[in-house]
Formats: sequence, C-alpha cells, structure tokens
Amino acid sequence: MRLLIRNADVVTCSRPGEIIPGGCMAVADGKIEYVGPEQPAGRFDRVIEAKGKILMPGLVNAHTHVAMTGLRGYADDLALQDWLTNYIFPVEDRMNADCVRISAQLGMAEMIASGTTSFSDMYSFCDGIAQAAADCGLKANISRGVVCFDDLPFDTEHNPRWAEAVELYERWHGYDGGRIRIDLSVHAEYTTTRRCRETVAAFAADKQALVHFHLSETKKEHEECVARYGMTPARLFYEEGLLNRRALAAHCVWLTGDDIALFAETGASVAHCPVSNLKLASGIAPVARLAEAGVNVALGTDGVASNNNHDLFEEIKLASLLQKGVTLRPELFPAGEALAMATAHGAAAQGRADCGALRPGLDADFILLNAAAPAMTPYHSAASAAAYSARGAEVCMTAVRGRVLYENGEFLTLDRERLSAEFERRVRPVLFP
Repeated sequence: MRLLIRNADVVTCSRPGEIIPGGCMAVADGKIEYVGPEQPAGRFDRVIEAKGKILMPGLVNAHTHVAMTGLRGYADDLALQDWLTNYIFPVEDRMNADCVRISAQLGMAEMIASGTTSFSDMYSFCDGIAQAAADCGLKANISRGVVCFDDLPFDTEHNPRWAEAVELYERWHGYDGGRIRIDLSVHAEYTTTRRCRETVAAFAADKQALVHFHLSETKKEHEECVARYGMTPARLFYEEGLLNRRALAAHCVWLTGDDIALFAETGASVAHCPVSNLKLASGIAPVARLAEAGVNVALGTDGVASNNNHDLFEEIKLASLLQKGVTLRPELFPAGEALAMATAHGAAAQGRADCGALRPGLDADFILLNAAAPAMTPYHSAASAAAYSARGAEVCMTAVRGRVLYENGEFLTLDRERLSAEFERRVRPVLFP
C-alpha cells in the first residue's frame, strides 16, 4: 500500500529543528519512501490532506510500567519508598494475568491516542503485555522485572521470575520482524542480589540483549548502595557487567560526575522521567551534564501510578524547562533537541535503528498533530509548537509501519469502551477489594 501525506508542516527529527513547511511524505509497504517539499509522482492508495497539521515521528516512551495504568491516582503525594513499600507492592501482590493484560491494554490505548508508537516496559505477567502490544500494533521492548532477596542459587529452578524472563525472551523476542523485542531486567540494586545481577548480565551478554533497570532514583537508594558496597549503583552495575552499551537505566537522578563519565564511556542510555521524579520528590536528573558528556538521554513517563498519565508531550516540555531552570541557561534543550529525546534518542535507547525520525528507508512510525487546536494556533515554528504547546490531546493520527492505529478520536486496533468495562468488572474488584 502506498500512502501520501501532503501539505503538512513536517518536523523530521533527523536533525534538531529541521522543519519542512507544507511538506509531503510518501509511504510504501510500511517504509518511508520520500520526505520533502514537493509532492512525489506516482499513484497512491490513500492521500491525506494535512494542511493545518504537524507531521512528526511517533514518540518513544523509554521507561514505563504500562499495567500500572490500573493504579492511576491510587497513592498520590508520597515519597518513593513509602509509596512503593506500603501502597504499590501490596496491590501488585494481588495482580494476576487478567489484571495485567486489561490494565496494559488501557495504557496502550492512552499511549496510542497521545502519540506514542513504541515503549519500553518492565513488569510481570509479561506474556499478556506482549500479546496486547502485538494485537494493537505498537512497537514494544518488554522485560520481566527480576527481583531476588534470598541466598538461594539464582537460576530458573529457584527463581520463578527469572524463569519467566528467560521463557519470555525465547517466546517473543523478534516477533513480527522485531516489532516486539524482549529485554532483560533487574529491578534495581536494592531489590536484587549480586548473584542475580551477574547472572542476568551474563545471559544478556550471551544473547546481546538490552538490559533495563532502575538506577539512583532516590538519594536514599544511592547512599545505601554506597554504604553496602563502597561504590555507587552505576559503578557497581559496571563492575557486575550490567552497565554497558546495551543498558537502559531509568531515572539516574543522583548520578555523580564519575557516574556520568561511566555512562559516556560505556554508551549506556538514560531514560529520564521528569514528571514521576518530581511527583515522588526524588529530585531532578542532571540531564544537561549527561548531554554535554555525550550520553544518550531518552524520555519516559514511568508508571501511571506515579505520573499520572502516559502523555509524553508533558515530559518533552518539562525536560527542557527543568534544565533551563536549574542551570539558569535558557539556550539549553531548544525545541528540536527536546523533541529528539522523545523520538530519535528513544529509538536508540531501544536498540532500534529503524525508527525515531522521518527519513527515507525508516519505518513509517508517525503522528499528526492538529495545529488548528486552540492551544496550538497561531504558531511561528512547528518544532516549538510540538515541544512547548502540544499535548497528547492534539494527536489526530498515530501510525506504526504505515498502519494507522488511531485517527480523529477513533481506535482502529482495540476497543477502549470494552476494556474499560472489563477493568471495572474483572480488575478493580481484585486489586481493590
């Protein structure tokens, strides 16, 4: 199928700030054929007239727990350790496969409607999450979060979470030409043992798989690790083989200068989650210093329970403004660079070379924004409008590999009303009896 989008203001994210006013994009068989100022020749199966719209790459959510959509607004205004230990973990202990699947599908609906085309997730009951992503058309990097508190041998016989992670990798990795990828995961330093982390690192190295983990999210976590091991979480994970070019580290709020140098040296990526970090009063990640060191910084929402939504446009704007404010340098993270964190940098963090920008040869993962919306018009720069004015509500089309998943308020690959009813009937009574 050949698709033409014409007369859109195109924000390519191929180069920061690159805009093609009134531009066109041609798509054939799920790949971008052409992006430029002229309408390409040839016949098209569908032509989308996009005057008054902004065309840009789909967004990449580099860190979330999509099934926590079912916990939206459940435990607000708490510090992370109190929130996690006394509220979140007890509810998650009641989770079953149905709860995860239905909650994840609702979260994916929200992501699709607000412009996300790919996400990196860490959770449990991951078969349901993978199947939901496969069915709705999103790209996803999914990992079974592994925790381990005991001194038993760490293997698939003694740790069921690790057994699930290995089975998930074998069953789903590479599904649909790589649309679904399986990463490995350790939850964090404070929820795992050295033996656990070293086993996961060795398996990941053998498979050349990405590893997704939380790192230095809070001052307490960071300082307690130093007290236990005499080194920071970043240095510890480096020594254990986890921090390398295939690593995706979420949060990284309390990194030291030496930690930042380790990230630069190894090529590891950071998933910056500014809304969640502020809501939990964890702090503000040193994103400006990371970027200046050449570290790849992507954006994530974290779980809805600590955000409370999957709207990456909030993260884009806040990530830029926070760094301007804490450094007193307004020139940092202009619109084009802020957008790149949620597109090209996110794709790189996921190990995906096939998306993240609008460029011939890449997958046609794109969104259209309604630039005629009251919050968007008038505007003088499409990049500025997308970074600083847009909200997820302005998304009027979302497509992955050229397949339209959402258009003008209509979901084309899932039934949101049915999912909402299923949540009330099958999930809420289990999680909140």
